[in-house]
Amino acid sequence: MYNYGIAIHGGAGTISKSLMSEEKEKTYVEALTKARDAGYAILRGGGSSIDAVVASVSSLEDCPLFNAGKGAVFNAEGSHELDASIMSGKALDAGAVAAVQGVKNPIQLAKLVMVHSDHILLMGEGALKFAKPYNVAMENAEYFHDDHRFNQWQRMKGSDDFQLDHSDKPKQYLGTVGAVALDSHGDLAAATSTGGMTNKKFGRIGDSPIIGAGTYANNNTCAISCTGSGEYLMKGVTAYDISCMMEYGGMSLYDASHQSINTHLLKLGGDGGVVGIDRKGNIVMPFNCEGMYRASKNRNASNVLIYKV
Repeated sequence: MYNYGIAIHGGAGTISKSLMSEEKEKTYVEALTKARDAGYAILRGGGSSIDAVVASVSSLEDCPLFNAGKGAVFNAEGSHELDASIMSGKALDAGAVAAVQGVKNPIQLAKLVMVHSDHILLMGEGALKFAKPYNVAMENAEYFHDDHRFNQWQRMKGSDDFQLDHSDKPKQYLGTVGAVALDSHGDLAAATSTGGMTNKKFGRIGDSPIIGAGTYANNNTCAISCTGSGEYLMKGVTAYDISCMMEYGGMSLYDASHQSINTHLLKLGGDGGVVGIDRKGNIVMPFNCEGMYRASKNRNASNVLIYKV
């Protein structure tokens, strides 16, 4: 049996321990634990890595603490445009949606695209039309409203500034949720979901729904989910960059992920991090900024972390 396991993230960025209350930190830890364990329970029961990452990401999407689903940030028009993607390492199947509105769990719609269409990425109204026959859960605008996110938007409304949810500094684009898993059958999977940037304009789409940039899985190497500065993660094709260094350069997941995040991404000027797991069950969670909400679990160990250790 493979050393099945899971790792999740809830965004990276300017996460200062000095500004985090004990009560707020406890709330984040509880939410991360719940999401991680939702996926791990599926793996422990012999379920697939695909179902595990969907369960974990759906839990994060349902929690207003994170910039995805219910906790998504406001765009320049005062609405929510959601992106998500998923990939199976077994046959390199993938599905993604971008700039969708009203979808309760975008990651579940991304899975439907992967399973029931000949396409990988659907966007906007087209993605919603595709969703109709599958009875995808939808919510009105009030469901996605969060006072903290709304106040973030009010500070930038009408300006050219933008930011993500884990930073109070404009033009720091750090946020997103994701999960990676290896199941007992040896199959890898990765999933990523985001609300994007506060006050984003022009239908902006980041790395999260882009296979190879924000999400990648290959049974020969690893599964990766990224969070951080989306434009730079796209420039660096970060998720595939890590897999590529493993496949063609013979590097370990640890070395490849740290080189990609702490050398390649930094050279481009980008901030962020990844969670990753390889075909042997090794887990990594590197980041090059102040903090990253993250958690992992396998048969040998489990953790929930926020700051650098």
